[in-house]
Amino acid sequence: MNPYLYIVGTIIFTVYGQIILKWRLGQKGVLPETLANKLIFLVNALLDPFIFSGFASAFIASLFWMAAMTKFEITKAYPFMSLAPAIVLVVGVIFLNENLTIGKVVGLIFIFIGTIITAKL
Repeated sequence: MNPYLYIVGTIIFTVYGQIILKWRLGQKGVLPETLANKLIFLVNALLDPFIFSGFASAFIASLFWMAAMTKFEITKAYPFMSLAPAIVLVVGVIFLNENLTIGKVVGLIFIFIGTIITAKL
């Protein structure tokens, strides 16, 4: 098996977890002000199957990362993790109708260039 698939798995499950949490929590509304209502809100959120799948996804991403750490030096593998926030941004724009600004586009370009340079050197 190609060891880069462990890094890809880490990124995919990380991105899924972040997007699913944002999507479902966005549907549930804003966090209430009072402590009691915050706790009720959070417990209710934790019982949501999609939100639970987001936490499960984070755990699975950790397992993929553990596998990647057995195959790569951390200085070789970790730069690829910068792709996760970049992919979250793109997926958030496409599926969650988040705003895309010129600054975000420039930032994405720098992230991709930086990842390529870091991984190659």
